[in-house]
Amino acid sequence: VQLQASGGGLVQAGGSLRLSCAASGLTFSSFVMGWFRQAPGKEREFVAVITRSGGYTDYSGPTKGRFTISRDNAANTVYLQMNSLRPEDTSLYYCAAGRIYNIDYRRYDYWGQGTHVTVSS
Repeated sequence: VQLQASGGGLVQAGGSLRLSCAASGLTFSSFVMGWFRQAPGKEREFVAVITRSGGYTDYSGPTKGRFTISRDNAANTVYLQMNSLRPEDTSLYYCAAGRIYNIDYRRYDYWGQGTHVTVSS
């Protein structure tokens, strides 16, 4: 199983980025997909989750209203559109695949390598 995250980079506060995560080696439509982030010295935290069909999504408090998770099961890809970025969004962003809908990162089975997002003030 491989989850390849991309799309990170350096952006000014207020800007936007779109992360992608391409999956292979698994039946993508059978997995719940999540995005998590981890800043240096901090615990990994939940960002967003989407159900297998894409019909339901959920977000952490700090990202709700600014970030949008979506998926394309035909392309085996999950996305995270990030708008109105803030310096506190600076982190390493991971995508993850899980068999059970959950916001706890410990419940996910497969992880990508992460993509860096840096938001300057």
